[in-house]
Amino acid sequence: MVYLQLTAIIVEDYDEAIAFFTGVLGFELAEDSPSLTNDGRPKRWVVVRPPGAQTGILLAQADGDDQRAAIGNQHAGRVGFFLRVDDFDASYQQMRAAGVEFVTEPRTEPYGRVVVFRDIAGNRWDLLG
Repeated sequence: MVYLQLTAIIVEDYDEAIAFFTGVLGFELAEDSPSLTNDGRPKRWVVVRPPGAQTGILLAQADGDDQRAAIGNQHAGRVGFFLRVDDFDASYQQMRAAGVEFVTEPRTEPYGRVVVFRDIAGNRWDLLG
């Protein structure tokens, strides 16, 4: 078996990112464990994922100026993450009510309904239904 286990998102603050992904997007907090950087400083290993999914997102708190500069621009302004939901309209309305920033209006494409939003770090996502 081969599958993509994790992808990372650089964030400013672990707890704010956890609150966004679990409270706003409905992800599960799969892991939040103490860890160490390569040079021995404390950090956390924080993984969130959609309910029932195998693939998760490692929330990586920025460490240093280079990483802080990448927050919200990990894909050079392009959509880099794609969240498929069963009920597009309900998810869109719930996210709007929670204050999620949408950068486009919902539209219908051959592959379904889509709207672009930003996560807590500023990265662009497609919400797909």
